[in-house]
Amino acid sequence: MSTLKNNPLRIVFMGTPDFAVGSLKKILEAGFNVVGVVTAPDRPAGRGRKVQEPAVKQFAVQHKLKVLQPTNLKDETFLEELKNLDANLQVVVAFRMLPKVVWQMPQYGTFNLHASLLPQYRGAAPINWAIINGETETGVTTFFIDEKIDTGSIILQKTEKILPDDNAGTLHDRLMELGACLVVDTCKQIEDGTVTRQAQDEGMELRPAPKIHKDTCQIDWNAEMEDIYNHIRGLSPYPGAWTQLVNAGKTEPMKIFKTEMEQSEHNYPVGKLLVGKKFLKVAVKEGFISLLELQLPGKRRMQVNEVLNGLNLDKDAHLR
Repeated sequence: MSTLKNNPLRIVFMGTPDFAVGSLKKILEAGFNVVGVVTAPDRPAGRGRKVQEPAVKQFAVQHKLKVLQPTNLKDETFLEELKNLDANLQVVVAFRMLPKVVWQMPQYGTFNLHASLLPQYRGAAPINWAIINGETETGVTTFFIDEKIDTGSIILQKTEKILPDDNAGTLHDRLMELGACLVVDTCKQIEDGTVTRQAQDEGMELRPAPKIHKDTCQIDWNAEMEDIYNHIRGLSPYPGAWTQLVNAGKTEPMKIFKTEMEQSEHNYPVGKLLVGKKFLKVAVKEGFISLLELQLPGKRRMQVNEVLNGLNLDKDAHLR
């Protein structure tokens, strides 16, 4: 690729949640010219169903950037507005699948930041699935977008360790920062004309990262203890792993956010709850899972000592 130093970047940034804000912030701090921001429409959220602006929109408005919020990425009016921004590069972070007419538009193409070491964990929830599957390492990747999801040519990658007590939230925050720096490095390479492309290795066994559904979040207490532990932390703090509390003839859903493993031989049935003055734990095949943070129906998320103050369990109480 020939040098682009005489043709400075004019960037359109596309993203929606907090994860994308980190990259947009770093792009601005690096001095790049962001000529527009594309994000999702405002949507009702929370119990009150109040209309909320996406995190990226809030940040963009604060920094007086032009914001587009199309409902249809193929809409002619939107495409005309996008074209009029005269961008020569589009940067995508945690947005949605783009039609070809959009990602092919700028002179230098469109690249995406993905929170995994591609080709592993293609899909909507790479951070969650890496922890759920017990990985000890993950990372971030920038790649040029093509027709399929997360399959384009790799530009840059950086690795990040997954710590034994990480959850999806703590790993999210580190990857957001790491990814933001990678986005800036990628922009610099494109502007300098030094960017390279590497095809993704399709020969290895791939682990996908599909969207998380409610069924995905249900805990299987018959699984291996470490798998249960990873499942819970991989879904914490959002959307939260859940189980059913059977107590005093009632069955209610309960979310669990933080646990500890305790290897031990016992004769309790799987799912049996054991309660003490300062502990609440559930029997599993290889020992016990101590519940440290949980949420009962209609209640806020609480530490176990708070829960124990108001929770009366009968002798047959269990989780299933």
